[in-house]
Amino acid sequence: MAFSPEVLYEDNHLLCVAKPVNLPVQADESKDADLLTLLKGYIAQKYQKPGAVYLGLVHRLDRPVGGAMVFARTSKAAKRLNDAQKAGGFTKRYLAVCRGRAPRAMELSGWILKEERTRSSRMVKEGTPGAKSARLSFERLCYDPKRGLSLLCVLLKTGRHHQIRVQLSSLGFPLWGDQRYDPSAKPGEQLALWAAWLSFPHPVKEERISLFSPPKGGVWQVFEEKMIGWKAPVLYQDDGLLAVEKPVGMEVVGELDALVKERFPNAEPLHRIDAKTGGVVLFSLTEQCRAALLQAFEKHFVQKTYLAEALRAPQEGIYRAWLKKDAANSRVEILNAPAAGALSIETEVRVKERRKEGVLLEVRIPTGRTHQIRAHLASLGCPLLGDDKYGDREANRRAKVAGQRLWAARVGFAFPKGHPLERLNSLSICSEPPWL
Repeated sequence: MAFSPEVLYEDNHLLCVAKPVNLPVQADESKDADLLTLLKGYIAQKYQKPGAVYLGLVHRLDRPVGGAMVFARTSKAAKRLNDAQKAGGFTKRYLAVCRGRAPRAMELSGWILKEERTRSSRMVKEGTPGAKSARLSFERLCYDPKRGLSLLCVLLKTGRHHQIRVQLSSLGFPLWGDQRYDPSAKPGEQLALWAAWLSFPHPVKEERISLFSPPKGGVWQVFEEKMIGWKAPVLYQDDGLLAVEKPVGMEVVGELDALVKERFPNAEPLHRIDAKTGGVVLFSLTEQCRAALLQAFEKHFVQKTYLAEALRAPQEGIYRAWLKKDAANSRVEILNAPAAGALSIETEVRVKERRKEGVLLEVRIPTGRTHQIRAHLASLGCPLLGDDKYGDREANRRAKVAGQRLWAARVGFAFPKGHPLERLNSLSICSEPPWL
């Protein structure tokens, strides 16, 4: 039977596919079928090409790992893709399931040594002969306390032999099913590492190719229902209300809501947060719930709490002012007195703790205006870390802070006694920022 690959993208220059697990990328001493040979056969049959078919290998995945891969259909494309990869033009993100409750976010760097005799790798001290630097970062997307497993999104910054497996194992969080680096792995368990996202410049066209390949079956089923598009964790769900953790960099309308609707066709966002702010976003699943919750927002029965890290601490208390949009410059201005077109705002601030880079604040906003927290704190002389629009760019660079330190951390409810949604008063929907 002819091989039918799961094609993610294909043109005259590229062939991008989802690699199956336990299939070697290229021929080895096992003499098993390999992906490169099978894809050459696929091209020969599809395009009726006589003789040898050219297909350039650009990168590799370990045999037990599945997910997105790109192959070059011409030598010109192969050279340009290899050059782009060496120049750091490839972005590779993996999904991984590890044992234990991994940190919310972490960067790992060290030195890794490949041992040819055992075909394994291990972390070693800097200066060890033959060792290479290894860097990655990860975020914990979800944790399953029943099974003691964490779902991670891993950004690979260097491509070393067994890098993700070795670095996470050395940290005390071995990957599920890793027969080589996890002593507790049971026979038959499939390694839970998947190349989910791959982005790179097209070798000919002036565009960037972004691939997504979702994992399927096995231990991945534990987390599939807890995630929206493998990007946004589900924090709470009942018959009418859905709470999702929005990732940083994603718009609520047009991006997050589109992902949510793929699984919940009737879902509608009840509020928004800035693209650069992550955290809790509420969706209604029924018209009845939507009407009741929109009214609840107007009457301040819904309480939103943010965590913010600022350069300096303001005095604790409630601050009132007026906010006016400057649409031409995509920013807002904070005023101390009413003015034409300005809206009243109220920002409540409490200091939680002093940190190395700044001060961690708990912020509540009964009035949810555009850029309210960022602009209001900046006007008080306490700009957010990482906020170059309203903050201190030089201080952000000195602190080496990437991205603004603002997170929609908690949503609670305060319905009056006898209200139809009074049951929600016992609910506190929480999300932890990755920078804490």
